[in-house]
Amino acid sequence: MKRFLLAGAWVCLGLTIAGCGGETGSSHPPPPPVTAVPEDATGHYCGMFLFEHKGPKGQILLRDHEAPVWFTTIREVFAYTHLPEEPRAIAATYVQDMARIRPDHSFPADAWINAHTAWYLIKSQYIGGMGIYDALPFSDADAARPYQQTYGGEIVAFRDVPQDYIFGAGDTLPELPPDARPPVGAAQ
Repeated sequence: MKRFLLAGAWVCLGLTIAGCGGETGSSHPPPPPVTAVPEDATGHYCGMFLFEHKGPKGQILLRDHEAPVWFTTIREVFAYTHLPEEPRAIAATYVQDMARIRPDHSFPADAWINAHTAWYLIKSQYIGGMGIYDALPFSDADAARPYQQTYGGEIVAFRDVPQDYIFGAGDTLPELPPDARPPVGAAQ
């Protein structure tokens, strides 16, 4: 009987430890608690207001926090999930679907998609919210193809984004001439 209780305790301990890792394995993460980016939302790494920058944003929900962790660029979302010093208590990760961007470069409140099931256009000439090349998230790989034709790059799944892309230099582009029109979602 003691062996049975001891074995049961070890199994429970193992399950508890296994549950302390990264994002939950559920295919249905909790919905984003915040769908409209608040005026006071600031980027986790840059400390800048998100509303000051164009392009898709990200938010990560932590199991032990009510407020999301905000990101000004999609590459920052990737970095947060890869850096060992960041919390592992991730409940869900969301990004804004570029297929839903409006002509004024804003996103509707329901444009948030699960970052782990999204497709990304990477290594393209698209300039993101911080004035550097950024990844573009899409809920469907086919929706990314017109952007790929315009900006170049590769379409990949979340798990296939290479570390050298995540942590590589942002390569700021030179100033555009005054009559040039920046790409959809680009910082102005």
